[in-house]
Amino acid sequence: MNARNPIFHLSLAVCLAAAPVGAAPLDDLYDALRTAPPEDAPRLQAEVEAEWSRSGSAAMDLLLERGRAALDLGDPGGALPHLTALTDHAPDFAEGWSMKALALAQLGQTGPALADLRRALILDPRHFGAILGLAVMMEDMNRPEQAIDAYELILTIHPNATEAQAGIDRLRATTDGPEI
Repeated sequence: MNARNPIFHLSLAVCLAAAPVGAAPLDDLYDALRTAPPEDAPRLQAEVEAEWSRSGSAAMDLLLERGRAALDLGDPGGALPHLTALTDHAPDFAEGWSMKALALAQLGQTGPALADLRRALILDPRHFGAILGLAVMMEDMNRPEQAIDAYELILTIHPNATEAQAGIDRLRATTDGPEI
């Protein structure tokens, strides 16, 4: 990570330092994902994502499912009430905040989306989906250095994350000058 924006780095550092450690199964999956060979990474990523989707409440899981379904249909406005109810009733559920941030970002509500991503990362600092959301938002805001930092952070958690490496490669191609 670079020192181009100390506030951005401080925010990431606060999220990572202050975050509670997740449940043991998720911790084990993150550890396995970090050291997985490329051929095992997709399966482990799917297992992590399945764990993210488990709130511990059938009602909250249903709200998440409905929010995701609306997002899949391209209806972030329809997703937002479900995801807002989810975060209201399950404020310690990181995936709820991450998905709500996605809906807000798609609605052009950047500030609230960033706040929700921050909350998700406080709850789960290794939530590479939330970090990916942050990276994409930084790209959209024309902040390539911060986007690269976020993509690099993903690679420390999930070294086989092709989206993160592709993001770094794409941004470096546009931000680095030609080689001499």
